[in-house]
Amino acid sequence: MGEIERGLVVLLGVADGDEDADAVWMADKIAALRIFEDGEGKMNLSVTDVGGSVLLISQFTLLASCRKGRRPSFVGAALPETGKRLYEEVGGLLRERGLPVETGRFGERMLVSIENEGPVTIVLDTREGF
Repeated sequence: MGEIERGLVVLLGVADGDEDADAVWMADKIAALRIFEDGEGKMNLSVTDVGGSVLLISQFTLLASCRKGRRPSFVGAALPETGKRLYEEVGGLLRERGLPVETGRFGERMLVSIENEGPVTIVLDTREGF
């Protein structure tokens, strides 16, 4: 469905209780987070600064709880209707911020290939403030 060159792969999970304000917070953070290297090799530039793109993938399994038993529980994930709406809202907000955004199909099985540059994975959570 979607493919990008330089940019960010965002695995987006929408939690039960997430609202429009969470989508705005997430889009702002994704667009402005300074995690790309500048000329001195320091993480000092955002995806916007480097002219990058975003590959936005819906990923409800990020909300899995494995605290009890041996099978993950997904009760913390938003209902599909809410998850899809907020997922699409984040994509739209990123586009409004001038970023090219590619997506998958919400709720479908996907084969995702990711080639990372450097060992950088960052967790953002609207409730925890990561």
